Amino acid sequence: MISKSTIDRVFEASRVEEVLGDFVNLKKSGSNYKGLSPFSDERTPSFMVSPVKQIWKDFSSGKGGNVVAFLMEHEHFTYPEAIKYLAKKYNIEIEETEQSQEQKEQADERESMYLVSEFAAKYFQNNLHKNELGKAIGLSYFKERGFTDEIIQKFGLGYCLDDWNAFTTEALKKGYKLDYLEKTGLTIVKEDKHFDRFKGRVMFPIHSMSGRVLGFGGRILTNDKKAAKYLNSPESEIYHKSKVLYGIYYAKQAIAKEDNCFLVEGYTDVIQFNQAGIENVVSSSGTALTPEQIRLINRLTKNITVLFDSDAAGQRASIRGIDLILEQGMNVKVCAFPEGEDPDSFAKKNSEEDIRLYLQENSKDFINYKASLLMEEAKNDPVKKAGLIRDMVSSISKIPDNIQQEVYVQETSRIMDISEEVLFTTLAQMSGRQTGKAAPKKTQQFEVVRDDPATPQVKVDELYILERTIISLLLHYGMVEEDFEDLVVKVDDKGEFSLEPELVRAKVYEKVFLDLQEDEVAFANEHFQRIYQQVINKYNEEDEFSLETFINGLPPENASEVTSILMDEEQYVLHDWERMEIFVKGKKESIGRLVNETILALRRYLVNQKINELNREIKEVPPEESPGILQDIMDYISLKKILSSKLNRVM
Repeated sequence: MISKSTIDRVFEASRVEEVLGDFVNLKKSGSNYKGLSPFSDERTPSFMVSPVKQIWKDFSSGKGGNVVAFLMEHEHFTYPEAIKYLAKKYNIEIEETEQSQEQKEQADERESMYLVSEFAAKYFQNNLHKNELGKAIGLSYFKERGFTDEIIQKFGLGYCLDDWNAFTTEALKKGYKLDYLEKTGLTIVKEDKHFDRFKGRVMFPIHSMSGRVLGFGGRILTNDKKAAKYLNSPESEIYHKSKVLYGIYYAKQAIAKEDNCFLVEGYTDVIQFNQAGIENVVSSSGTALTPEQIRLINRLTKNITVLFDSDAAGQRASIRGIDLILEQGMNVKVCAFPEGEDPDSFAKKNSEEDIRLYLQENSKDFINYKASLLMEEAKNDPVKKAGLIRDMVSSISKIPDNIQQEVYVQETSRIMDISEEVLFTTLAQMSGRQTGKAAPKKTQQFEVVRDDPATPQVKVDELYILERTIISLLLHYGMVEEDFEDLVVKVDDKGEFSLEPELVRAKVYEKVFLDLQEDEVAFANEHFQRIYQQVINKYNEEDEFSLETFINGLPPENASEVTSILMDEEQYVLHDWERMEIFVKGKKESIGRLVNETILALRRYLVNQKINELNREIKEVPPEESPGILQDIMDYISLKKILSSKLNRVM
């Protein structure tokens, strides 16, 4: 694990405006920076960065947080990967905390395998660009495929010399252990001999989501019928082909921004599409599509468009993959290329504009695709047509969402000219088999029930707003000292309640804490309760409260909520309301009043809740207990009236 001292140094050195400026074009806006959202397609800036608070907020998507949260959202790094990225950017040495011997050995082994793989990638690239044989054979092949120097560099393409152990000899000379060369699959060891696995092949490095080299794909350039055309690294501690997608590292930002992923079959398909200007494309690397690979895409988008060759094998592969994608709750479309074309050749011959237009016009919903593909086989054969319909319903049964299932059943009914009732019955039978439950005899369709106009609309969650306001006050002004009009409950000789003001000087956090403790109030919202406790603890522990340090120490789910609260006021700057002569009064002008007002409103809300609770209780108790509860209700109503009158005066 990365030591806490390293993490602290990373946060101390990192500047949110510098890091985010590498990914977003930021422009100065007062004391902040603003830019176009990297998470959505927009023309008006809704992305705000605060150097003072060291946080960012994307008002279009609702996302926000500190510098690490941005890297985790935008680059899809894990927390340790984000820390390491920042450490590298700011030249900070990573220190690891004490681990057991077994943990150390496991971590050392994985890291050693990564280092070996990264050395191999650089070695193969060097062969391609600086070795005469590499240039004559490997580079010539890539040029013949139409790849530019820029795209060859981007994907780190290389060449392994046609020599039995040239790579292994060089790696050993550089100090890399034979054990790790064998475990990564780069070297094959037999008894006292060893030789290069990828001898005489052009090389395609396979990267993780964060950009580390996991393994390789190698294509042979000779006509040796005994050797496989493509050869992948074997399974290892760092490379699991069922969990990896070729090109995901280069595609992740484009997939998230376009909200769609093009799925192709081979390495060159991905590269050729990138060269044409379409970057949201990945490949299953010639292996059958797996649920793990689909879940990898699901982290970035819910939409997949499957692009496969026009030949029969490519079409069969697309059909096999559709059901798997549907099972993961994804939306899937399929696009077939003209006869004799595949994604590689099509992208090579057409401009970006033409490719995008073709994909837009020819991408079909999976139901339409299956119908068009299999209908030709069925033709006038009723038995085959019935089998086709059953196959389509089978795909629909994989969809976890019931509403989507119903929509697709209706579409199948229209296309195949068959009643919805029969399709629903078949769907129920299939679902029954899959779940092990007995299928119902008849499936009822949804009935649309109109809302009663007299039905009250959903009200604003008053408690949520009050609790959020308290957190906001604590974060913004917790250490500010103010004069507060403290309202003390007093009872006169007649038993009447009244609130008498007493002037108290205190810090905002002390006032809030004492008032809530006196009323024995706990936040209803779990996030707010955790944040409140963390804020109060920080104020009690430290003389100086640093928002930046506080946010950096929060778990991601709380950090996002805190950022959202802190950046509320930045919306005024973002929309430049003052230019439109809309002037927003700052909270600093009336902090004491706002704190009192919020606490009073919370007390009134809780009193009202207590009254409602007692009203429900009085209906269920024996008559002899009613007078006591009734008196409590009257007392609370009196208190509520006083609180309401005080609130009106304050407001």
